[in-house]
Amino acid sequence: MTASLENRLDVSLASVPGDDIATQVQATARRAKVASRVLATATRATKDAALHALADALIAATAEIVTANGEDLARGSANGTSPGLLDRLALSDARIVAIADALRELAALPDPVGEVVRGSTLPNGMRLRQVRVPMGVVGMIYEARPNVTVDAAGLALKSGNAVILRGGSAAARSNEVIVEVLGRALEAQGLPGDLVQSIDAFGRAGAVALMHARGLVDVLVPRGGADLIQTVVREATVPVIETGVGNCHVYVDASADPAMALPILLNSKTQRVGVCNAAETLLVHADAAPGFLPSALAALAQAGVVVHGDAATTALAPPGVDVVPATDEDWATEYLSLDIAVRVVDDLDAAIEHIRTWTSGHTEAIVTRDLASSERFVAELDSAAIMVNASTRFTDGGQFGLGAEIGISTQKLHARGPMGLAELTTTKWIVHGDGHVRP
Repeated sequence: MTASLENRLDVSLASVPGDDIATQVQATARRAKVASRVLATATRATKDAALHALADALIAATAEIVTANGEDLARGSANGTSPGLLDRLALSDARIVAIADALRELAALPDPVGEVVRGSTLPNGMRLRQVRVPMGVVGMIYEARPNVTVDAAGLALKSGNAVILRGGSAAARSNEVIVEVLGRALEAQGLPGDLVQSIDAFGRAGAVALMHARGLVDVLVPRGGADLIQTVVREATVPVIETGVGNCHVYVDASADPAMALPILLNSKTQRVGVCNAAETLLVHADAAPGFLPSALAALAQAGVVVHGDAATTALAPPGVDVVPATDEDWATEYLSLDIAVRVVDDLDAAIEHIRTWTSGHTEAIVTRDLASSERFVAELDSAAIMVNASTRFTDGGQFGLGAEIGISTQKLHARGPMGLAELTTTKWIVHGDGHVRP
């Protein structure tokens, strides 16, 4: 995360918005509330048709979106934004096709609204149902991810919600164009354009006003770096679902097959570095280290990864592979770059203890052929996702079959892990009686 990225949202008393901006953000939220009531009664057919229309509109506007994104990339590069963040920011023709396809995949998924979670008939004859209903208005504060603009809009639409977006300065032009395209497409389908609104024009003060719009915004989802997320959690009076800081671990057990472990490691670390489900720490059982680490370190170096390792790791590094001495800061760091912390541990207990100490609660992976080890790893660690013999990169709404995701929750209340359609709903109790009165 670069210090120059404006939307780190460092909030102080001096940045509390004036009455004018707060009033404008509240007006935006009121329009969203009205629009959400229209959508709450829409049929699945209406919502699915709108999702296809949004996808078509994005494809039709590809040139316009890519041009706007180019302006953001140029400004970010000039400001020293890291390669990992620039990768998250970048849109291409192919990425827009993928984003549009994700909307079409959402249309094919079941509609969660109206789903009966549970129901019963009481001994007195009253009939109870607990059903899924939309949240109402969802706020999103995120950074350098224009794809999230579309993901959030699509998920909100399918789950019956309006969404208010604060995407920050890094992707300002991209998001401006995308929101305009989505709004026009919604109106062409006979739905309110206010279902998808941006408050980027109001800057940091607008973000603070959104955090304080209790009663107008039903839930707020921050998505980005640790500073942004903790600022929102600390400052918001709106209910918050905490997401996504990913200090993820890969542990190679004593029984691991090196031919399986190496591809899992490389995929977890290098397939895409600027994302929350990329691995940041490798732990290797001492019995496996001599046979695994020399080739693993060489492969990481060949992929351009800088290794921050302990003394045992350094001792096993092959010629030509440099290891930077690791400190506690490395064990705690979400690099979002071509860096990884590596440690040799005595046994499974030591691996579990290390992860418990340093994890952000996102995703942990074990590579092992020992069933007992995998069962202990799963049972004794408490992260949102645990992978057994699979890459950390699979912690993703699309990969889990949920469609696009609005974020990955690392907390325990309401939602945990990839947040898809069901996680953007709440429930309502419906009770049918026949003149019942309470005795």
